[in-house]
Amino acid sequence: MKKKLLKSLKIILLLLSILILIVVIGLIWPLPNIAPPQKHDGLLIKAISVIDVKTGTVLGPRNVLIKGGVIAAIDSSEILVNDPNTLLIDGSGKYIIPGLWDMHTHSNQQSEWLHHPLYIANGVTGVRDMSGQLNEKDSYWVGSRERLIWNDELNNNKRVTPRYVLQSSYQIDGAASVPDGYPEYFKLLKPEDADSLLRFYQKEKVDFIKVYQQIIPESYRQLALKAPEYDIYLAGHKPMFVPLKEAVMLGQKSFEHGRVFLFEAFPNSDSLRTAKDWKGYFSVSKKSMVKDFDSEVAIELMELMRDYNAHWVPTLQTLKFEANAHRTSYQENPNLKYVSMVRKELWWDFDLKNNTRRNQAMGIAKLSTHFYEASKAQVRLANDVGVPIMAGTDVTDSYVFAGFSLHDELEDLTKSGLSNLEALQSATIVPARFAEKDGKYGSVEIGKAADLVILNDNPLKNITNSRKIDGVIINGLYYDSGKINELKQFTESMAASYHLNIKVFFGLLKSPLIRVQFKD
Repeated sequence: MKKKLLKSLKIILLLLSILILIVVIGLIWPLPNIAPPQKHDGLLIKAISVIDVKTGTVLGPRNVLIKGGVIAAIDSSEILVNDPNTLLIDGSGKYIIPGLWDMHTHSNQQSEWLHHPLYIANGVTGVRDMSGQLNEKDSYWVGSRERLIWNDELNNNKRVTPRYVLQSSYQIDGAASVPDGYPEYFKLLKPEDADSLLRFYQKEKVDFIKVYQQIIPESYRQLALKAPEYDIYLAGHKPMFVPLKEAVMLGQKSFEHGRVFLFEAFPNSDSLRTAKDWKGYFSVSKKSMVKDFDSEVAIELMELMRDYNAHWVPTLQTLKFEANAHRTSYQENPNLKYVSMVRKELWWDFDLKNNTRRNQAMGIAKLSTHFYEASKAQVRLANDVGVPIMAGTDVTDSYVFAGFSLHDELEDLTKSGLSNLEALQSATIVPARFAEKDGKYGSVEIGKAADLVILNDNPLKNITNSRKIDGVIINGLYYDSGKINELKQFTESMAASYHLNIKVFFGLLKSPLIRVQFKD
């Protein structure tokens, strides 16, 4: 008996040792890189129709010359090029637009394998990352330091990546969002801590502080007043305990997600702001937010946002998920092959089941749908009033796919009342102006950066034509259709890779920032 027990123990220890070895190998095994395409001295795109996203005019056919990553000439007559290393691209019957920007994303330590190739393959050449780090490198989230290195490597043609056009702080959301052991000023429990937080993020070369819902009102107000002294501004969620009117007047530059006006334009909005359990109060108030929505109150707030040039990023894909999570047709998205197994099983599947269960409860599915449709109606209203709207998706939220979902968002914006041109503007010239980078990006003009998308059909006729991508140019490098397919295949293989999934799993497990977010 003793010998059998000892033998069983040895087998268990052996199996455990093998398992540990497999995990260790998975963690230390290097992941492959995908190389950018060949660099040419120049690119000449011949006889292509140029879409002017400022006016909606289609100029064509035109020859477009790119030199040194910049648009050097746009001409209806022949452009003579003597350099044999200039690549000729046939643009006949095609259309060229500026590279698209996704103005609400979240990147992590595996983005270079799981997100970046898909952004480029989908013509997304610029992203605004709405997450960050505290004063220590995180095992899951990335911060401004990593993103700025990625930008440098893009500019030196050493990396496949979109441009990270603006740099964000970690989400500032009160005490619950900051793990133990980090400096107290990140919690902003006291208004006087605002200077310490702003000094830290100024050194990290951050452009804006990502404010979240549970930030203490007095601290938010002090942060808003102090931020301009550090050449920093506020962007993110509307603080739950501060009226939208006050947040706009304090200078918050962008507001995220489709619930913004629903929070503010129903009879008990004041009670929501003062509720001790605001999440519970929100849950029981959702029906009233839709049924008793006061468009006059909303229009007044929208006019204020317009006058203060405060931008709105509705991220309709997030509410779309809540409304459709229970539908089999929605669950069976073909783009799931680009998502790591760990994320699908530990994050998205959990979210999917919760929302499915909620939607299958009596009447809840209709409420989620009504909430989503109400947000779309407010997009129409805000656009009519003149609120500047930017396209954003909220990658890496459940069923939001890097690159692909931006085209879904553009389509949903047109279904919400924007014209095809306005939807295209929301991902090009409007965000470029917001970032104060429209001198270099956002339109197809001489002297601007050659971040461009070649389409097989005209998106001004149907916005879904934005998906018909024939080629992408970023920093003057040309990704043809073959390279685009290679990018997609690369991410598909990485998403299924054991080594990458092990890294994702332990990155999530080790991240103190993820632990407090899941706990909340």
